Order: sequence, then structure tokens, then C-alpha cells
Amino acid sequence: MNKLCILALAVSAFSCSSGTSDDEALMLDAIPTEKVNTNYVSNRDPLQPQRFIKLQTGSIRPEGWIRTMLELQRDGLNGHLGEISAWLQKEDNAWLKSGGQWGWEEVPYWLRGYAGVAYLLEDEKMLKETKTWIEAILSSQREDGNFGPYNENNGAQDFWPNMLALWILQSYYEYSSDERVIDFMTRYFQYQLRVPDDKFLESYWENSRGGDNLWSVVWLYNRTGDKDLLKLAEKLHRNTANWTKSTELPNWHNVNIAQCFREPATYYLFNGDEKMLSASYNVQSLIRRAFGQVPGGMFGADENARMGFFDPRQGTETCGFAEQMASDEIMLLITGDPYWAENCEDVAFNSYPAALMPDMKSLRYITSPNMVMSDSENHKPGIDNAGPFLAMNPFSSRCCQHNHGFAWPYYVEHLVMATPDNGVAAVLFNSCDATVKVGEGETIILKERTDYPFDTHVSFSIECQNPVTFPFYIRVPSWTKGAEVKINGKKVNANLEKGEYLCLHREWTNGDSIEANFPMEISYRKWQVNKNSVSVDYGPLTLSLKIGEKYVKKNSTETAIWDSKWQKGADTENWPSYEIYPETPWNYALQVHSGVTLKEHKKLTPGVNPFTTENVPLLFEAKGRLVPDWTLDEYKLCGVLPYENAAKSEQVDAIELVPMGAMRLRISAFPTCD
Repeated sequence: MNKLCILALAVSAFSCSSGTSDDEALMLDAIPTEKVNTNYVSNRDPLQPQRFIKLQTGSIRPEGWIRTMLELQRDGLNGHLGEISAWLQKEDNAWLKSGGQWGWEEVPYWLRGYAGVAYLLEDEKMLKETKTWIEAILSSQREDGNFGPYNENNGAQDFWPNMLALWILQSYYEYSSDERVIDFMTRYFQYQLRVPDDKFLESYWENSRGGDNLWSVVWLYNRTGDKDLLKLAEKLHRNTANWTKSTELPNWHNVNIAQCFREPATYYLFNGDEKMLSASYNVQSLIRRAFGQVPGGMFGADENARMGFFDPRQGTETCGFAEQMASDEIMLLITGDPYWAENCEDVAFNSYPAALMPDMKSLRYITSPNMVMSDSENHKPGIDNAGPFLAMNPFSSRCCQHNHGFAWPYYVEHLVMATPDNGVAAVLFNSCDATVKVGEGETIILKERTDYPFDTHVSFSIECQNPVTFPFYIRVPSWTKGAEVKINGKKVNANLEKGEYLCLHREWTNGDSIEANFPMEISYRKWQVNKNSVSVDYGPLTLSLKIGEKYVKKNSTETAIWDSKWQKGADTENWPSYEIYPETPWNYALQVHSGVTLKEHKKLTPGVNPFTTENVPLLFEAKGRLVPDWTLDEYKLCGVLPYENAAKSEQVDAIELVPMGAMRLRISAFPTCD
């Protein structure tokens, strides 16, 4: 872990407010907040300032491999779920008409990702479908300000689905500037203020996830300055589950933790109490100390974290990956701490891609760092879920089926961000064109091109009509050594190993180029809690044993979990399920002293999913010895890691490693051997 402490948030003694020459730069350990951005909506008084400011939806155009992933998502499950999911059928849908049957979280879960892809790809068909649902949401508002399907638990309204709908409306407003959204949200929040506390956020999901509602209050307050929203913020925090305790959590559900740990940090914006900020850091640390001694940026909770089940064969819901990425992005906006960028990349590159089939037409509920079987059997209590939760099935599970789609769109929307001093920052690295207002309101296009994380080089170019002065921030990853940045071919004079952000404040002209190189090298992490197992890293990527994967096509209706429902007439032949089995040995101990070396580095093939064994451009070689007693366990799962003194084969084999995000079956936490 980078640094889970508030020291990272102390304002640097330096400022990036004065110009630097072409061969000079400043290193800052925090983004300065003395100024207020005049080009973008920023936190109003009395809110604490944010270190980064999200650009409006639609300002960033994805390119390169991340655009390919969005196109696969458009053509895959998320883009076509409206044709097969019973919860998304238009007939008798409570999100489209009052009193309909289908009306809980599924529509807004799905629409959050579907709309995001529509905006980023500017897909006319998807934009039209998005508008159908958004118009229905806007039209559903009642005289009292409430809206949407009325779901009730024990005599009180369930506000959880509405929280999701608010996020959808926020993105829609940023994309369209439709002022109806502002009035709609204002009236709804006035309604929430009138709801008695004993009827507010009472049920399990909404009580855990009140922070999502709170983040929407931040968004609206910054656009209206309505002081009543400050009262609502206090009410939301007061009635949300307590995520501020030092050694316990309100519950141990994996998605709740990944989603809700940021609530105290969000409330910090309102009350300025750094204990709130510390509390969010503490939850991130607490769950990982206990259940997160594994690679991939997450923690082993299956459905719920349980004592004794913390081996890397325990997994995370696909929902959990998506929600953790979103939380990392929000924490990055609030704190500016580069730790959150690195955790987001850890999940995005190493965990999330393996949860879906390469064509993104099906997904599994649980994905683990060590996973050697992906079938449709019931593995409970090995995992805390009873049913076929490991199969790649487009109809399973009800939550992840609808919710997975917002991970990549929200990631893209945070690749480039504005800064309080009217500058711009590249914090998450991927290819894109970002239209940004800088300086005194001048518009530039920042073009970023890279094959990162499969390559060390990230290039930027600036398009502008006239010369313009502004600061440009670039995150220098904590894992790199010997980083180098050049402006128009001239090396920047700064020690890039000692800071987190490089600030280049100068007059920029049309065609200026910035070339960054972040060298990657092999490193190792030891997981003491998990029998001193070892993971191998290459920059932001963690490596897995390359296992032969056998895909077996199945009828989805026969392998779906109990609560799966699909529309009448849905062609299950076009939406098959897959089981995956190993075709090569997986029970290897890694011979660390022999080292791991890069064997092959191919150029990334355009237009393909790089997170597959066929397309991943990096291949590594190492040495290992089989551990005969490390086999499938009594639950037909990858056995827990063997003890260090477990017998190993005499023979030393050459083994191959690839980035773990490309492997649906993988061993990424290894026992070791001499």
C-alpha cells in the first residue's frame, strides 16, 4: 500500500503558480488548493476544496485499447441487456410507468453504464435508448418531489434505487446541460428533508450506501448553493451506517465495503473534520489488512468477508470491482492522493477484466486472485454463496449482470481532470482526446496516446488556437525508477523519483509535445498473512501463471443462478454460458531466486481486447517446482496455499507468466521454493 495517512494531503511548501522554463519543473506531493477554478464548477463555501475537478461528461474521447473495451461493451452484454433481462423489459416496467412490476435497482444499475458508453462513443442508437429511460425518470416526479418506483420496506421508502438514478441524471446534465435536472434534484432533495429520520435510510442497502446520496448533494450544492442542502448532508450522514469505527465495520459485504468506505471522506467536505477523512483511509486499510493480503487491489470477501477465509482463492463480486474503481476515483477527486489512482489501476488492470469473457458477453459473480476452475457447481461454503456463482453466464447474477457496465466509462471520465489553479492533470493514463478549459477560459485539446500499462511511454500533445499559460500536472507512479519527461524533445530538469506530481507551468503553444517514460521492472510482494506467498509485479501489472484454459459452452438457462430472469423470447443460443477448466498444471511454487524476466514484448494489436492470453503483449519466463499436495480442495476450489515446508517436486520447470488481468484461470499469489 502506498500511504494511508493524511500526511499525503498536506499542502506542499511549493506552489505551481509561477512559470518554469522548458528545462525546469516542480515536484509536488499534493495539488495546491489556494485558488478556485474559474472554468469549472468547484466546491462552494463552506465545502472543503477538492484537489481535482471532474470534467463534464463527454469532454473526454477514448482512444486506443480503452476505446476497444467500450466498443466490446457496447456490442456485448451491457449494450444488449435491454433485449434479454426481464428487469429491463419495457412492458410493465415501473421505471417507465407508475405501478409497473419491474422497478428496483436493475434499471438504474444498467443505465449508469449503458448511458456512459453512449456518451463516450457518441452512439446514436444508444443515445436514443438512454433518452427514453431518462425522460421517463424525469416524468415520474410527483408533486411532493419524490420520483420513480415506490419501493417500501417495513413501512418506509427504500431510497437506494433513487440514489443510482441521481448519478445517471448528473451525467446526463453534464452531457446535455438540460436544466430540468437541476429543478428535479432540488425538489427531490426538499422531499428527502421532509422525511422523518425514523423513516429515512432504514433498510439494509440504503443504510449502508447513503454516501451515494451524499455525493449527489455535493454535486447539486456546487451548482445551486442552496443552503438547505447542507442540512440534508448532515441528515444523510446521521442516518447512514457508521463507517468511522476503528476496528469494525457496519457489515462485511464486499460491495458495501468497496462502495461505502468513502462516505466519511465525502462528509469531510461538509464539516472539515479530518477524522472523517482518516476514517475512509482506515476502512480501506482495515479490510486489506484482514482479508486483502492478496494481489489485484481488492480483498477476499466473496459475498461477505468471513474469519478464516482470507486465502487468495477467495474472491470479489464483479460489482465490487466496479464500485471500488468508482470509489477510488471519488477519493482521488477529494484528496488528490496518488494512492487512489494506483489502487484504481490495480483493480482495473489486474482484477476487473478477468471477471468477464473476452467478448464481454457474459460474466461471473466471483473472481479470485488464485482461481483454477470456473464451473457452474455449488462451491459453498468454500465461497460464501450457494449456487453456480463461478460460471461465465450472461444471466447471472442479477446485481453484477446489470451493474458491471459503469466501471470502464467512469474510469475514462477520470483520465484527465481539471485542477483548482485552472490547470489540467493526467492522473490515470490511457489514450484519449480531452477538451479542457484552462487559464483564463481558453479551450485546448489534450491528446494522450499510450499502450500503458503494457508499455512505459505516455505521450501528450496540445492543440490550441493561441499560446496559453497554465499548469499541467502528471502523476509519477510510485513503482517507477528513472522516470523521464521531455517537452518538445528537451528533458525536464526535475528529480522525478522524489515526488508524486510533476507540475509544468509554462506558456503552451499549438503542437507542443510532452513525452513521459515510466520504466517498469520486476518486483515482488510477500503476503505474510498468507504463508509468505509471493506476487510478481511489473509496474502496475501483477503477473499470473499462464494456465491453459479450456472453454466449455453451456446452455445459460441451465447454469443460471436461482434469481436470474430473462425476457420472453430472449434467444439463449446467442447468449451462451461458459465453464473454464485448466488444461495445464497450475500448482507451481515459484523459484524466486532464479528471477523473472521479460521474454516477449509485442506491439499492442489495435482493435482487440488486450486482456486475453492470445492478445496480451507481454510474456515473462520464470522457474518453478510442482507442489503435488496442492490440489483442488473438498469444495472443488483451488486449495488454500500450501505451507512453506510442503513437499515440492525435484524437477525444476520453466514456466510462463502473463498479466493476471488476461487470465480467467490464474495463480497470482505463489508459494515459493528453493
